[in-house]
Amino acid sequence: MPAYTFRWDVVFSNLPFLLSGLWMTLVISAITLVASVMLGMAVALADMSRLWPLRLLGQVWGEVIRNTPILVQLLWMYYVLPIVFGIDVSAFMACILGLSVYSSAFIAEVYRAGIQAVPKGHREAAQVLGLSPIHTFIRIVLPQAVRTILPPLAANFVHLIKYSSLASVISVGEVTRRAMELSATTFRPLEIFTFVAVVYLLICWPLAQSIRLWERRLAAR
Repeated sequence: MPAYTFRWDVVFSNLPFLLSGLWMTLVISAITLVASVMLGMAVALADMSRLWPLRLLGQVWGEVIRNTPILVQLLWMYYVLPIVFGIDVSAFMACILGLSVYSSAFIAEVYRAGIQAVPKGHREAAQVLGLSPIHTFIRIVLPQAVRTILPPLAANFVHLIKYSSLASVISVGEVTRRAMELSATTFRPLEIFTFVAVVYLLICWPLAQSIRLWERRLAAR
């Protein structure tokens, strides 16, 4: 069997093409993070609501989303929305919707755990002082919950960066899709996908280590 000859020049000569996909990956991750943070808060509040219809909606949302594959959800957004509901969505928008919905279910659990970690006596003390439930939540509960919520939220950003690679399945031009296209024309998948793996590693590993350091510092306080 002949020895394999590496051709890393294929990567370097097409670096601008690959980096354009990396920029799209970061854009998708950032937009999805903002959308899922807001949607996750809505789901968490619904899940903890005293109104049973809202509570049921929040629980069903979380259970359905968390127990179905993210790839299936992306394909559902891209193919089913236009067919069933007549909503014409681009591949980019389907990716944003699918990743945001999926991440919101997990971020809602982060919110719920952080909010429920605030001692009940703090809420009762705020009510004794005459604060309304809304003001109690905004001024007392949420600031304390943020301390425990922020590290898991940051960890979700790392997951979103990796999940964005699934957008390649619906032809969104992020870095994995660019690598697939380049590999099909150069027949050098080993070099190209090794480069993509290293790119993800260089982005995600420092973020993951920073989050761990952050969590240790918060725990030490």
